[in-house]
Amino acid sequence: MTSTPVSRWRAAVLAACSLALLSACATGSGDGTTVRAADQQGAMVIGSDRSAESRVVAALYGELLTAAGRRVRTAPTVYASAADSARAVVAGDIDLAPAYETAALRALPHGQTMPDDLAATLSMALPPGVVALKPARAERGVVVAVTAATARRHHLSGLADLGGTDVRLTLGGPASGDPDAPSAASIKKTYGAILAAAGTSRTADVLVLHDTDPAIAREGLVVLADPKDVVPPEHVFPLADASATDLTARKALAEINSRLTTAELAGLVAAVDAGRTPAKAARAWLRAKGLTA
Repeated sequence: MTSTPVSRWRAAVLAACSLALLSACATGSGDGTTVRAADQQGAMVIGSDRSAESRVVAALYGELLTAAGRRVRTAPTVYASAADSARAVVAGDIDLAPAYETAALRALPHGQTMPDDLAATLSMALPPGVVALKPARAERGVVVAVTAATARRHHLSGLADLGGTDVRLTLGGPASGDPDAPSAASIKKTYGAILAAAGTSRTADVLVLHDTDPAIAREGLVVLADPKDVVPPEHVFPLADASATDLTARKALAEINSRLTTAELAGLVAAVDAGRTPAKAARAWLRAKGLTA
């Protein structure tokens, strides 16, 4: 079967995110001191962005690495976005952060090229000294969903079905401003469906959400299938300074990545959104999985 540009792109992303590019770099911390991959006290510095997903996954990393005998500390900066935390790892400001495939690519110079050029772009854009470890099954990407009532009324199970409705549905939702969010124009181009843009409104007929949004389970939303990959992949994976992640650290992180699914990440996010600290949510999950005592 002939591969499509999208399938070649997905393969290139996943292949590139498994590359281990070895070396190390130093950088300024912003306060005039020098911060490095293992900091002055020998502790691994773990960072995250503001999202509940990133904070709780960073807490999982820290708890499990501590249990494995590694000294860790939390970075003083909480980064504005996943792209910013990825840049911090690349710059050497921190040793480790949760990263997401497409967001990490956006953080790199020339990362916005056409899919067919992605592998070549990564080989040029990624610096030595950074390792992209194996991704988890969990994604923190974007999905398109409708209520069960809307799905029944219009016979919707996938994005392709949106083109067969007899009314123009609206497209919006809290994740509609995400860089990976599909627009009305991209859905029309890919699936032929004509939708009216509704911005960030949660009352839109067709909702753009992060796939860890607790509303999906809470409200019984129907996630529409996307066989043509109008939404790019966003599996979570550890992006790290290679010199700071020895075999012990990599084995510990692999324990998380082999068990963490999107549904479980959504549960962790729901716990954080309900007021539990990321550290407490992470400890409970690790104990439940038998990864810590």
